[in-house]
Amino acid sequence: MDRKTIQDATFPKCPIRNILSRIGDKWAMLVLYTLEQHGTLRFNDMYRRIPDISQKMLTATLKTLTEDGLIFRKLYPAVPPKVEYSLTDRGRSLLPHLDALISWAIENFDGIISNRANSN
Repeated sequence: MDRKTIQDATFPKCPIRNILSRIGDKWAMLVLYTLEQHGTLRFNDMYRRIPDISQKMLTATLKTLTEDGLIFRKLYPAVPPKVEYSLTDRGRSLLPHLDALISWAIENFDGIISNRANSN
């Protein structure tokens, strides 16, 4: 069963579960953030900017974000193929919310880590 089928199977009409299951993982957020910071990027440029992601995971994440209309994939007719990725209007509309979440995480990181350490 593929990733899309698994995520849509239980509650296919629930926007919270459906959408967050696609954009809520760390790789999707890092790809969106990276495109926000650097604009249009080729695969290898993005791969270098997200050093702990595997090529397989980056490929899967780019495919998912493209399917959801958050990023645009432009293929140039060249040998070898040249592909560039950029944010769509929908992807850009998500950025203020993503930026707010990132700010919240930065502001609360030390306190959350402290709470985790005290709960053990």
